[in-house]
Amino acid sequence: MAPTVAKKTAKGKKPAKVVKNRDLGSGILRWTRFKLKQKNSYRLKNAKAAKKAKGKKDPSKKVVVTVTKDIGGAKNGGKRVVKLIKSRASYATKAKVTTRPTRNYFKKHVHHTRRTLVPGKVLILLAGRHKGKRVVLMKVLQSGLLLVNGPFYLNSCPLRRISQRYVICTKTRVNLKGVTIPEHINDTYFKRADKKKARKTEGDIFAKQEEKYTPSEQRKKDQIEVDKLVRGAIKKTNQGLLVSKYLKSYFALRNHQYPHRLRF
Repeated sequence: MAPTVAKKTAKGKKPAKVVKNRDLGSGILRWTRFKLKQKNSYRLKNAKAAKKAKGKKDPSKKVVVTVTKDIGGAKNGGKRVVKLIKSRASYATKAKVTTRPTRNYFKKHVHHTRRTLVPGKVLILLAGRHKGKRVVLMKVLQSGLLLVNGPFYLNSCPLRRISQRYVICTKTRVNLKGVTIPEHINDTYFKRADKKKARKTEGDIFAKQEEKYTPSEQRKKDQIEVDKLVRGAIKKTNQGLLVSKYLKSYFALRNHQYPHRLRF
């Protein structure tokens, strides 16, 4: 017989894949998927073992396992041998909690407000200490919260922040043209300073009463200034007396009055 010669593949063409699993007829294969995977895994294991054998370290080079450290104290022996690689027995039982720096992602959010929430609109508060009262919207703050004012001389509602979801917007509007709110009245203006709680001692048997919040002199001064501006804006309207009475009155529902059918 003539000697067999392997055919040379043309340049640029890849050699065809040799299919190990052949069809025995009528769609039945010689080996199952599991058997094929098993065969390939043996081949991969042998390849990994060969790689490991190539990258073996020289036995002449010794790996440093321990280190001698100087220890203070007269009765401690002066030196101590410490293992570089700890054994499993000396591992910490609880994983260390990694402290990550806090990031104020909420500040970066783009806050969208309803189109109807325009400065000067009369709003009905639905939550909080002053719920049911009608207030004037002064402006929308950077955090997305609404800055509202009673005004205080009409319904004793001071300058406050409230979310737009706890508010019903009415069609009544006070013209606030020419009214400039002080720049320092922003989100940081309303933040309260957290007082550090003192540790309890054995002598502190009786429970201490919580200190009530009292507004600062700056707050009181700002409230009077803003109230003056709002009062002037209400007087300029055609129905000033009616608007002031409307702001004084509380919002309430009577029998057969459904909020989803009402026009505010």
